[in-house]
Amino acid sequence: QVQLVESGGGLVQAGGSLRLTCAASGTISSIDTMGWYRQAPGNQREMVATVTSGGVPNYADCMKDRFTISRDNAKNTVYLQMNSLKPEDTAVYYCYLRSMFWGRNYWGQGTQVTASS
Repeated sequence: QVQLVESGGGLVQAGGSLRLTCAASGTISSIDTMGWYRQAPGNQREMVATVTSGGVPNYADCMKDRFTISRDNAKNTVYLQMNSLKPEDTAVYYCYLRSMFWGRNYWGQGTQVTASS
């Protein structure tokens, strides 16, 4: 099993910044891909960004200019730096891990991000 714990969400004024952190524990491969998804009320869950074990990022086109994903393999941790936040960024953000050992995907509990105008 794999456990993912997110932190760093909260309430911020539009134009501000937040940094999300996700710490993974359990049976984790050194080549596991990790990332972030988000889901707003009434919407489908959408990919925000992913990053390989080698640090190669992949972003949704609408987010790559403002968000930055990174990871620390020694700590089994992935980060999402969110700048110039907009009200439409308001959503629950979920940490994601693709486990090569277990052959399945894992999700965190989610952390709320709210950008107020």
